[in-house]
Parts: sequence; C-alpha cells; structure tokens
Amino acid sequence: MTVYKSFDDIERAVLESGKKARIAMACAQDPDGLAAVVDAHRRGVIEATLIGDVDRIQELLSAAGENADEYTIIACDDELAAGKMAVSMVRSGEADIPMKGLMMTANFMRAILDKQDGLLPPGKLLSQATVLEWPAQNKMMVISDCAVNISPNLDQKVQITRNAIDLAHLLGYEHPNVGVLSALEVVKDKIPSTVDARAIADMDWPDACVGGPFALDNAISPEAAALKGVTHPAAGKCDVLIVPDLPSGNIFTKSLTFFAELKSAGSLNGTTHPVVMTSRTDTPEDKYYSILVAIAKTL
Repeated sequence: MTVYKSFDDIERAVLESGKKARIAMACAQDPDGLAAVVDAHRRGVIEATLIGDVDRIQELLSAAGENADEYTIIACDDELAAGKMAVSMVRSGEADIPMKGLMMTANFMRAILDKQDGLLPPGKLLSQATVLEWPAQNKMMVISDCAVNISPNLDQKVQITRNAIDLAHLLGYEHPNVGVLSALEVVKDKIPSTVDARAIADMDWPDACVGGPFALDNAISPEAAALKGVTHPAAGKCDVLIVPDLPSGNIFTKSLTFFAELKSAGSLNGTTHPVVMTSRTDTPEDKYYSILVAIAKTL
C-alpha cells in the first residue's frame, strides 16, 4: 500500500489511475470554489457538472479563460434544490462527488443528511477531518473533528475516531498511530476530555494503535513523550489526532494553516460517497486539495 506523504503524491496516484472523478457542484457561482474545480479540470482529474446561476457561472468560466462547453451547466436558483440535485446525481450514478459552492452550509448539509435521499447510512455519524501536509516530517496527518460535531459525547468521539482511522487507511496508513488529545497526558476527573480519551484508548482497535490522553506535544514529538515518560507505542509519532471538541479543533487547524501555512484539505467522513464541503476562508488551492482527497476515496 502506498503511503501518501503529500498532496502531490495523491495527485500523482489519481493521474496514474486514469480515472476522472465526476463532480456535481451545487451553487457553482462561487469564485474560489469554481477556480478549484477549473484547476482540477485542467489537471485532468475531474469532469464537472455545475449547478446554479448559469449566467454567473459562464461569466466566471469566461474570466478564467475556460471553455464553458467542457462543462455540463444546469440552471437552479434555489440553494436547497441545488444541493439535493447534486446529491441525487451521486445517488443515481451520474456523479461521484457532490461539492458545496456558494450556499449556506445548512442547506448543503440538509441534502447530505436527508434520511431518505441523502448520503449518510443509518446509524453512522457524520464527522469532519482536516488533512494536513507536514513537510518537516515528510508525512500527512489527519485531525478530527474540527467542523461538524460541536461537543461530542463519548459515543460520538468513538465514531469520530473510527471515521478518522478509515480516512487514514485511504491515505495509505495500514495501522495508523492515533492520539486522543486533551490538555495533558494523565487522567484527571476535573478534565472530562482526559477521561474520554482513556476510555477510547482502552477500546479494541484492531486496525490502529490508539493512545490517550495525550497532550499535543507528546502526541507528535518523540522527545516530548520521552521527557514526560509517556511510553505508549503511539506516543510521539501519531498520524491521526482526535481533538476534544470543535472549538479546539477549529482553532488548532486554522492556526496551522494561517500561522504555519501548512497545506490542508477538508474531508467529510461517514458518508456512502465522498463529499467536498470546504470553508469559506479556504484558498482555491486548499479547495483543490479537498477535491483530491475526495477523489482518493474513490480509487
């Protein structure tokens, strides 16, 4: 199994597969999102159906020097209807990946989570993960959940961990090291996230090495783990980090992209098909990386 160490590695694998994923973009009159789709189309990794304001979509394509005839463009002036159309195309086999454009996240999520016509299987939890390229360590990392589950309980954290491990497998990690994070590496009843982390670490994970609680330093630094006497096999070398809640994960990942300028992609997990739902502040480059991660799930 190939372990992807960069987004370039993922792109190379997609191109070598010879497969072009079919994206259905809802409310495609989104300058940055459409720029990412155009980039992916030019690189030869996707074909795209663009749903939304036809005049505005064609205007953006023209401004980018793109031939609108190379895309399927469908008129739709209602956000929820556009989201449902993108999801329906995936369910019917006309597309592989739905993508959120210039629309309210709630409307896109309503289409994804629709109990009858959506993409979430019964009993599954939808979760988000950020995939980061860490050049200093020549690896990619998964951090979850940074955008969907606000204050997950223990059962939800278990499903978040499961989804993140599955994503790590798709990135080539056969037996990923997983760190369940808190503020420190010992269990303290007054810090509930340490209690949850230990409970998760004590569960049976046959396809991953899960440890916790870990503080961030001893999750990713062997030196910090040694100094603090953390001897768990995953300590200091985690591939996956499970954050205690959405606020901590959101602040953590945004600090890595804005301060450290690490390349990142967002991934929705737990669904029957890959989904691209990026943040409004993501650059066109990061949106392209999110497309790549979604395509990797189809290989």
